[in-house]
Amino acid sequence: MSSKVYEVLQWASSFFKQHGKEEAAAEWLLRHHLQMTRAQFFSSLREPIDESVKERLMEDAKKHALMHVPIQYLIGYEYFYGRRFFVNEDVLIPRPETEELVAEVLKRINNMFSDHKDIEVVDVGTGSGAIAVTLALENRSLRVSAIDIASSSLEVAKQNARQLGAHVEFIEGDLLQPLIKAGRKVDVVVSNPPYIPEIDIASLSPVVKEHEPLRALVGGKDGLHFYRRFMEELPKVLRSRGLVAFEIGADQGEAVASMLKATFPDAKVEVVHDINGKERMVFAELMKN
Repeated sequence: MSSKVYEVLQWASSFFKQHGKEEAAAEWLLRHHLQMTRAQFFSSLREPIDESVKERLMEDAKKHALMHVPIQYLIGYEYFYGRRFFVNEDVLIPRPETEELVAEVLKRINNMFSDHKDIEVVDVGTGSGAIAVTLALENRSLRVSAIDIASSSLEVAKQNARQLGAHVEFIEGDLLQPLIKAGRKVDVVVSNPPYIPEIDIASLSPVVKEHEPLRALVGGKDGLHFYRRFMEELPKVLRSRGLVAFEIGADQGEAVASMLKATFPDAKVEVVHDINGKERMVFAELMKN
């Protein structure tokens, strides 16, 4: 006798709870395998489930619970700013706090450049392309470029741009070096760089440290390595009226803000907290005409 949908959901929820994983992930994974919306799913709970679907679900549930593979890598996507982004183990999984960074960047661009056209924005360390693609779609007047050192990450970002209809220029390279070498200037530099200190790697969840790319997570001994590099490169690419927007780790606001103040003495530098009250973003606004 075949199992009902709700029975498989109960099994997966209990299995995840037993292994210290979020029970809610069971619904997400099962809906993916059934290819159902949430409404369709809840109206089908007492329907029999196809055995092949059940087997695939159980196989993925074991990968998540026992091998710590993130659900997003198993199903191949994550939602960001209301859009579905393809992800794999070549890129970080987009996170809600980065949505707040994008919202702040869009607001500040509108405030700073209301009298400007052809505003050039570069997203450095683009990964899945979530920041660059979202900026390009939310404000279609922006000219958005995205840089990443890993060609495999750029392939993911390009796929997302194609699928979502975003016009973004993708560039392979190390931080801002491609722009410096080309003598290019931009109005906005936004980045969610690697900022986790090396000492904190051991304390990361196995889901993160065993599967997400460490090159996109770890920022040297104190987590500030890439911010220091940015301070050397930003003056070479940023126009006199410009915006710098960084996502940061916990308790890094003062350090990154100090670096930006030293690099741009006339800039307005601000540490911004997320909705949970944690330091998450630092902005520098250069207002020279």
